[in-house]
Amino acid sequence: MIRILVAAGVFTLAGSFAAPANAQETFHGYDCTDDCSGHEAGYDWAARNNITDERDCEGDSRSFNEGCQAYVDEQADDANRDGHSDDGNDDEDSDE
Repeated sequence: MIRILVAAGVFTLAGSFAAPANAQETFHGYDCTDDCSGHEAGYDWAARNNITDERDCEGDSRSFNEGCQAYVDEQADDANRDGHSDDGNDDEDSDE
């Protein structure tokens, strides 16, 4: 009987190292706690208010601030992509 309990304990212990029971969720690269609702709220608020400056993302809630920051970062990334051509024809206006 003891061998069975020991074997069961070993399998349980090994299983806990193999895969965590609750893999932590992320929101745009930020770790969420229980769920990502605070991050989503910050992101949505920033989108509704067209926030583009990370200094506007400073409040009392870390998750809200991170969601706001995720929106600001995404807008900056989009602006950088829109400002640079990826098609390789950057010399369209040249006289060649």
